[in-house]
Order: sequence, then structure tokens, then C-alpha cells
Amino acid sequence: MPRKTAAGRKVAAASGGDDEPTIAASKAQYERELRGLASKARTDGSATARLGAQLRRARLAATYLLLAGFFAHASQRVLAPVYGSLPAAAHHGRVLAAAAFAGWAGNLAALGPVWGPVLAEALTVAPVVVLAAACAADALEGLGPLPLLPRFVTDALPGMGSWALFAASENLAREFVLRFAGRPETTSSQTQAAAAAAAAEVTSFALSRVGMQLSLGGLMAALAPSAWVLLAAPALAHTLWLNPHAPTRRADASLNATLRAHDWLLVDRRESNTGYVSVLQSLRGGFRVLRCDHSLLGGEYTDPSVSGGLVAEPIYGVFAMLEAVRLIRTEKQVPDDEAKALVIGLGIGTTPSALVAHGIDTTVVEIDPVVHAFAKKHFHLLENNEPVLTDAGRYARKLAADAAGARFDYIVHDVFTGGAEPVDLFTLEFLQQLHVLLKPHGSIAINYAGDLALPGPRAIVRTIGAVFPACRIFREFPADPASIAAHGGSDFTNMVIFCKKTPGALAFRPATDADRLNSFARREFLEPKHEVHAAEFLAADEQTQLLTANNTDVVTKSHKTSARGHWSIMRTVLPGVVWEKW
Repeated sequence: MPRKTAAGRKVAAASGGDDEPTIAASKAQYERELRGLASKARTDGSATARLGAQLRRARLAATYLLLAGFFAHASQRVLAPVYGSLPAAAHHGRVLAAAAFAGWAGNLAALGPVWGPVLAEALTVAPVVVLAAACAADALEGLGPLPLLPRFVTDALPGMGSWALFAASENLAREFVLRFAGRPETTSSQTQAAAAAAAAEVTSFALSRVGMQLSLGGLMAALAPSAWVLLAAPALAHTLWLNPHAPTRRADASLNATLRAHDWLLVDRRESNTGYVSVLQSLRGGFRVLRCDHSLLGGEYTDPSVSGGLVAEPIYGVFAMLEAVRLIRTEKQVPDDEAKALVIGLGIGTTPSALVAHGIDTTVVEIDPVVHAFAKKHFHLLENNEPVLTDAGRYARKLAADAAGARFDYIVHDVFTGGAEPVDLFTLEFLQQLHVLLKPHGSIAINYAGDLALPGPRAIVRTIGAVFPACRIFREFPADPASIAAHGGSDFTNMVIFCKKTPGALAFRPATDADRLNSFARREFLEPKHEVHAAEFLAADEQTQLLTANNTDVVTKSHKTSARGHWSIMRTVLPGVVWEKW
């Protein structure tokens, strides 16, 4: 009799006798042993195979979160022209956090500048983040324990790590887009011209606000293919053919068809490293403006009956008032043809053009190459030096450290945009560098626009006064108590702070016809009129600390309120449809 196998003996024992097992029983036992061996193989599998599987799951989760982070940044860029960059960002982080953690925990497969961005992102970017976080959670669900880490760490790490990766990817998107948006055009050989132009057009579209959303939406759809994506076809067709925000010639024509009905015209527009920049023309008012997001960088009249002086006629008097830096009496009066000026912040070039018209050697520092290109192409910018297209902080720091570097008789500091200024350009450290760049008899004019009822402007004025020994402050227009009371005490205005490097009372010489350049705006605004006395301005906040590179909270907090006030003011300057259609 054949010898029984181990499997046969087990089956026989299970059946209660020594009979040979049936074919069916042997087959069942064989399958059970195979499953046991397979289970043991899975349990005893190599660490390398297990780690490889974990890495594949982590890579899939990271891809979801990386694309969601870029999409979140694209959302901010789309909202900025309508609400301004600061109002659009005020609740951005909270919306993203709620969406991401809802997706993770649940494992889910014109209201104004305060609630408008919240609702818009709740309806647009929040669902994307919810689904991306949910998909990442699904991908990581079977990750299993990580080697060399305790259980509680491996349980918490996917959630915390997902949020960290998502936040890092949005920051990466911000840096990446700003680095490439608004790059100055470069020349190439004729053989490379067509390819370079095509590549530039593709890159320009991909980095535009609408283009980023389309591109990232397509990548997400490819990552998780489904027939449901066909539901997006109508929206895609609308974007390509009817959406006025798309950076295409067809969209430009569609936008102008709408704007003309409101007596406005889009002249040009482009993405840049500081925001969405466009040139708009008022057909009824006879003037042209330069827009950056939800702010105006300047404007000038195009009507020949108004323009026609030696330089372009500005629509804002504050830019003419900045030119009064030439009128400050100093120990040494320098002839214009021997003077050197530094202008930080270009706008449309109103102030530097006037300085050039007076024969002053003028250097302009502007961080945004698109702003410079539009000022030169669409406005009457006068130049007698190559512009310095770089960050003003880096430029001033390097030049101040060079004992043989250029020094200036006049400095004009004008960097306002969107209800908030780049805070680092108002710090003690930066102003001290400008103090170094001024010649001993030099003078400076600093334009600041904000809500004078807030502590931020007081901190800036105190910091300026700590660097320059003699200063005076002037508003563009006198304070209106009735308007201030109607707006709950808010006093949003443009003001210019004039200072000189030497101590002693600051005074202006009378302006002459030559100073006014045959300009009605300069006849009205060149000589400062509406003075704000520092003692009254600072009395309510005597303990305000100076603004330093590591202590800017007082200004950044004021910016949130000031930006909302600026948003409301801008709505009275241009019609809402012009801001919203962009």
C-alpha cells in the first residue's frame, strides 16, 4: 500500500479514519496549503519589495498634492485682478486648510473683498483640493507601517506630511511662476526666431492665470482618467472661445466688444512678475491708465486739447508733487544738468520723465519688466539711462556697500500698489541704505498711500524720521472730516514725505514756469500744499516701534485693512465691469 503523505494523513485524521483521502479532499487541502504558503510569502516578503510598493503609493499621493498646490496658486492669480492680491489672499490659507483636511479626514472620492474671495474659492479651488486630498488619502491608505518608525508616527505622518507637501508645492508654484512671468524678451538668430516665438507663446499661455488652471486641470484628468471628464467639455469650449480672461487674440476682441459698451478699451495686457498688468483707455475721458491687479500705477491724458506740454499730462496730481524734491532748499543748489536722480518704482514714468525733461541724469529701478515695457510702449516715458530691472532692495544694498558706487542728489521712492507696499522697502535698513546713496546735500521724496487712521503709516513715518533729520509730510488733497466720519474713521490718502540729509528746517523754493513744464497738473500740484504736521500725526501712537526687517507686523496687519479700503476706492475710479472683465 502506498505511503500516505502528510496531507493525506491530515485529511484522514480529519475524517476520523485511516481511509485514503478522496480526490476532492486532496485538492481542497492542496489549495489550503498553497494559500498558506502565499500568505507566508507575503508576510516574509523582502523589505525592498515592501518599500518599493510604499514609494509608488507615496509618489501617487505626492503627484495629487503637487498639482493641487499649483492649482491653488493659479486660483490666487485669477482672483487678484478682481479683488486685489491682499484681499484675495486674506482667507486663502483658511479655505485651503479646511478643504485639504476635509478631504483627508473624510476620505472623499461680488460680495466684496472680504467674502468675495472666500465664496469664489469655496466654489472653485476648494473642491479641487478636497478631491486631491481625498485621492492622496486613498493612495496612502494601504501604505502600511514604515520601517524604523513607531506606529503613532506612521499613523500621523501621512496626514501631516500631505499638508506639508501641499503647502510647499503652492510656495514652489509661487516662486516658479514669478521667476518666469514677465521675463524680458530676448533676441535670437533668424533660424531660432520661429521656435523661440512658439515656445514663448506656449510658455506665456501655460503661466497665465487661465492657462495654469486649464493645464493643471488637464494633468489631473490624465492622472485619474474617467469618462466623467467629458462633462468639462462645455466649460473648456467656453474658455477657449468666449472667456475674455484667456490670453488670446479672440479673447481680446471679445473683451473689447464688452468694454466699448462702457466707453473703455483694452490696449494691451500681459502677465508679469508682480501681477496682471494691462493698459486701458477711457474713450469718453480721453486718458489712458496702467493697471496692475486691482490697482492703478498711473495714467496720462491722451486728449490733444489737454496734453501737449513738454511732458505727458498726468491724471494724478501726486506724481507731479513728487517732482518738488527738486524744489527743496539745501546748502548746495545743484544745476539740473549736473544733478543725478534715482527713482525707485516706475509706474508709467511720470516723475522720471519730468526729471529727464529738466536735464537731470536719472536712473530708474523697477522690478517688473512688463511695467517698463508698457510705460515705454504705451506712455510717454523719457529716459536718459538704461533702466535697472531688478529688486530695489538688492540694488540699494549692493550700491550702498560700494564706496565708489553712484551717489544721487535726488531720490524718489514710489512703490505703492494695490493698497499695500513692499514692506521691506520701508524698513530702517533699506532707508539707511538710501541715506548712504544720497549726497551730503541730497533730498528724498517718499510716496505713501494708505489709511492714516491705522498704526502702519505712523510706524513708517517714525522710521523715516529716525533716518532723515528733517522731514515734512503733505497730502494730495486736504482731509475731508465728513468722508472720514462716513467711512468709520478711515482716512485713505496719498501723501508724500519730503526729507533732506542735513538737519535744519525743510523749505521749498518757489516754483517757476520752467519747473512746471507747461503742464496744468504741475501748475496745480507741483508745490506741496496740504501739510500733515508730524506732531499731530504721531501723537496718538507715541510708543510705535521702528519698522525693521525682523519687525514688520504693524504694517502688514494694517495692510489688510488698508487694502480693503483701497479696493472700495478703486471701484469709484473705474467701473466695476472694467475691473471684473480684466
